[in-house]
Amino acid sequence: MSDISTAEALPILAIAPAQLLRGNGILSQLPQYLSRYGSKALVIGGKTANQVTASYLQNSELEIIYAEAIADCSDANLTMLRQVVQQEKPNVIIGIGGGKALDTAKLIAHQHKLPIATVPTTGATCAAWTALSNVYDAHGAFRYDVTLACCPDLMIVDYEVIASAPKRTLVSGIGDAIAKWYESSVSSGSSDKTMVIAAVQEARILRDILFQKSAEAIANPNSQVWREVVDATVCLAGAIGGIGGANCRTVAAHAVHNALTHLPQTHNLLHGEKVAYGILVQLRLEEFQGNQLATSSRHQLLKFYQEVGLPTSLADLGLSQITIADLEQIAAIACQPDSDIHRLPFNVSPSQVLAAMVSTTSPISVSV
Repeated sequence: MSDISTAEALPILAIAPAQLLRGNGILSQLPQYLSRYGSKALVIGGKTANQVTASYLQNSELEIIYAEAIADCSDANLTMLRQVVQQEKPNVIIGIGGGKALDTAKLIAHQHKLPIATVPTTGATCAAWTALSNVYDAHGAFRYDVTLACCPDLMIVDYEVIASAPKRTLVSGIGDAIAKWYESSVSSGSSDKTMVIAAVQEARILRDILFQKSAEAIANPNSQVWREVVDATVCLAGAIGGIGGANCRTVAAHAVHNALTHLPQTHNLLHGEKVAYGILVQLRLEEFQGNQLATSSRHQLLKFYQEVGLPTSLADLGLSQITIADLEQIAAIACQPDSDIHRLPFNVSPSQVLAAMVSTTSPISVSV
């Protein structure tokens, strides 16, 4: 009998939060769950998110410290928050808000080995679930990501809070979540590993849920179908990356998103809006390789995007006046050596990315 050596050990998977609470008004239970960690909590979030938390924590017996409101997960904000932690010495971190605030809170908790509770205030991302933080520079451009030791200790999905967010945020979350299928089905390759197979199949189920239920959900906030779509965008999307690990994460769609963040004109766009556009770019790159299935998939997505309000082109992103020089820069960034675009099973050049970016709504496949 042969033994598996330490060198052959499989990667550790951070699959899910230790506890997940969901419901209308469920955020009112936050204090009782936090008390197990100690008597002092540090809240990290944006201005609006902090106000949401305050209404639920004002009568708590916990000592609540509110960090300065943040907008980005940047090195400057991380430095500031590390100083706050060192000064205040909290027992637990509460991350509340959108993806960037949650990524910041998770990374701070990870760096200080503190437990963390995450509270998403929109359905825009699965950041409240995952063991990953994306870091941006002071100008909002993506810099790098950090893999964390574990998923959050507690995640609270309060549907009433999420329902109060702008409709656009859930639409963006749908764009981000549906990318799981188009990226994981490529990045997983021909893997025969059970966990990867399971994750890819979950991504297919996620895609089908979003195809079938998104339009109705968007039209009926806090209905049963709306809650199902929120669960899909903030929970199931995160679980897929957890179960599949690095084999079921980002490919060209997120690489295009990361590159677009280097354009100041895109900073008013939401993460999932750029990712949704990036899926179309990825499918075009696959079409350039003669993949006819990618053509039908892109046309299916174009119809779905128009139905729910996701961008299908540079013009939809507000970039109709973008210069060729800017596009060339974005294409070059997307193809940098450490880019996730290289998870594609074929080589990609900046010129091909540029051609794909300007032809996402093209009715036919072309060779480049």
